[in-house]
Amino acid sequence: MTAEHHDRIEEFLYHEASLADSHAYDEWLSLWDRDGVYWVPCNDDDADPRTHVALIYERYRDLEDRIERLKSGYAHAQEPRSRLSRVVSNVLVSPADDGLIAVRSVCNITAFRRGQIDTFSGRVLHRLRQTADSFRIAAKTVYLVNNDGVIRNLTFLV
Repeated sequence: MTAEHHDRIEEFLYHEASLADSHAYDEWLSLWDRDGVYWVPCNDDDADPRTHVALIYERYRDLEDRIERLKSGYAHAQEPRSRLSRVVSNVLVSPADDGLIAVRSVCNITAFRRGQIDTFSGRVLHRLRQTADSFRIAAKTVYLVNNDGVIRNLTFLV
């Protein structure tokens, strides 16, 4: 992998983070494959999300529903919307066995809503599919450091 390819992947991650922080929901969703999976484990990072509780486990259709709810004004846990700022760092890129690109990173998210600041930190695994001019998210897993603790509001895009 060339340094230029690595830089393009980093830019893709920064772009995704910027879209999530600015509540650009449709643009964020457009980064996903139609068979994409979005997973934020709860309690055990290795638990099977189909048989164990997850903070978030959504396929593309579920993501579409989430986006529609966030845009509708009826997502009461996001009224008013959280003000978000995230930092993405420590980006490591490697080819995956299935032809996808495995991208590991670290993410810190600060959320402010109704006078309260929450901080979320974790490791992120993106599985990206290369397209002619960019990438698509085939899977995103966010391993929050505090996934076994009290989380007040996680209704924004993580």
